[in-house]
Amino acid sequence: MEYKKQDNCFFVRLEKGEEIVESLTKLCKHEQILAGTVSGLGATNEVTVGLFDTASKQYFANTYTGDMEITTLSGNISRKDGEEYLHLHINVADRSNRVIGGHLSRCVISVTAEIVITAFSIATARTPDDNLGINLLHFPDGTYLK
Repeated sequence: MEYKKQDNCFFVRLEKGEEIVESLTKLCKHEQILAGTVSGLGATNEVTVGLFDTASKQYFANTYTGDMEITTLSGNISRKDGEEYLHLHINVADRSNRVIGGHLSRCVISVTAEIVITAFSIATARTPDDNLGINLLHFPDGTYLK
């Protein structure tokens, strides 16, 4: 991974064989990024994406292999139990331009990925919501509107 920081933005290039979630988590830890947004594109040959099933309150994942373009990578960075927490979604397209996407669990770079992280200095946390079955984004000092 190579990156350059300017103000609150990190311009990141991942190399062949690097995994997106693991690499960005490592960068967030190293740079102490507590909150932010993620945007990117690139190429992969192995991606695992999932869908949250609201009835069973579980993620169901599928792994796809073969040459694919990462047409969209987006998400956010927060904290859960004091650790970095990346919530990412991805769309990838195959040779037929068939697009698949969902909640990103794993994505191995086959050529390169170009990613931008915009960091924010706000307090965030992920807290379990038993009714929904997911970890909701929460702002300890946030404002509520009803």
